Amino acid sequence: MSYQTLKLERKDGVAAITLSRPEKLNAISPAMISDLLRAIDEIGRDDAVRAVLLTGEGKAFSAGGDLESLLSQPSGPIETLKMSHQGADLITGIRTMPKPWVAAVNGPAIGAGCNLALACDIILAAESAKFSLAFISLGLHPDTGGVYLLSRLVGTARACELIFTGKTIDAREAERIGLINRVVPASELEKEARGLATALAHGPSKAIGMAKRTIYEAVTMDMATVLEAEARAAALTMSTEDAREGIRAILERRKPVFKGK
Repeated sequence: MSYQTLKLERKDGVAAITLSRPEKLNAISPAMISDLLRAIDEIGRDDAVRAVLLTGEGKAFSAGGDLESLLSQPSGPIETLKMSHQGADLITGIRTMPKPWVAAVNGPAIGAGCNLALACDIILAAESAKFSLAFISLGLHPDTGGVYLLSRLVGTARACELIFTGKTIDAREAERIGLINRVVPASELEKEARGLATALAHGPSKAIGMAKRTIYEAVTMDMATVLEAEARAAALTMSTEDAREGIRAILERRKPVFKGK
């Protein structure tokens, strides 16, 4: 399958998606949303892919929504709602896919571009990366999961400040407040992120997928419900080939070889 606005490469169990509009700082156009939705569908159906790596080409991760494209599109409430729903489908596709997503934020991640990174399960950022929910600065309400993702990552107080002001924070501040996992020197970002994605791809995929679902469901569940979800997932994973391999490897004092089964 060919794409206009991104590159998709598969290697060693990892699907690497690179946002590829460097001349526009990888601004998210309707065509890019369409490409990303198709890529998510393609990756989700490919059993050979067991982890996903997302990054941007050039000096930015993504500058957010393509403003020129926004102005050229019909701006009535029905058309705008349709676009917002497509953005929501994109975030939902990442969060509900059982395969882990690693974001390698190589530069500015602004607006919808920031939300795209925050939707990923693990976020690494170059020291040069910057983050901003710059919607209200343009007179717009956040979409593409901004309110949902930000409030759960950093709490309501910090979410209010970042959303109301649209302030830009650097990678170190993003790490300090729990917005991202860690900061990596720019020269090492690609290697570090790919290494992490590859390690996850070689892990017990069914257990990782079930854990991902339970972690995100736990945010809105009470303790008893989470404990029951954990118990059911543990019982299901115990019957997998990977679980048996993991146990045997411990007993035989060797490194396990997981097959995602």
